[in-house]
Amino acid sequence: MEDQLQLLPATVLTRTIQRPNTTIYYPQLAGIANQQAEKEINRALLQTVQGLIHEQQRVQVPGNTQMQGSYEIKTNERGIFSVTMNNYAYTPQMAHGMTFLGSVTANIHTGKLYTLRELFKPGSDYVRVLSENIKRQIQERQIPTLNGFTTIKPDQDFYVADKSLVIYFQLYEITPYYVGFPMFPISVYELESILDENGPLGILSAS
Repeated sequence: MEDQLQLLPATVLTRTIQRPNTTIYYPQLAGIANQQAEKEINRALLQTVQGLIHEQQRVQVPGNTQMQGSYEIKTNERGIFSVTMNNYAYTPQMAHGMTFLGSVTANIHTGKLYTLRELFKPGSDYVRVLSENIKRQIQERQIPTLNGFTTIKPDQDFYVADKSLVIYFQLYEITPYYVGFPMFPISVYELESILDENGPLGILSAS
């Protein structure tokens, strides 16, 4: 029975930040047995939302800025929770609106929040492996880049979905605005040799 409970999805509640010209929906977890884990994950989710708001304030021109935010749950199983949160803002006089994307991947039993590095075995050359896969995808999918693509950052943005690691880039980071957010799904089975078996990808790929 306890093993079955470990596999159940976390309960996700939608919270709202409501201000003049601003409506942002973001997730908070509830009912997790480890209350400290729940607090730490919820704090990280709120901090991510606040970070996206700060990024908008940095790039928007002064004026009557309209801001909207929402989220998408990407994984909520086997104790792994991965979510993306987006924030769109537009200030009249700007050529177009701007969107930023953030994500959190966590273990709901321990409260552990994962960086990209922590998905892999210590010392593994994950940056090179992922970068080569992305280079291949850019070529195969004929994705236009701004200055060519060389490598990801060691702490590149990511989320976990459908037994895949999805590496993504912000608008303008490697591609023109019209491309949107470049997303690069990589199957866990392509990464088996370097995965940390106790990390999210290792847990989700276990049969």
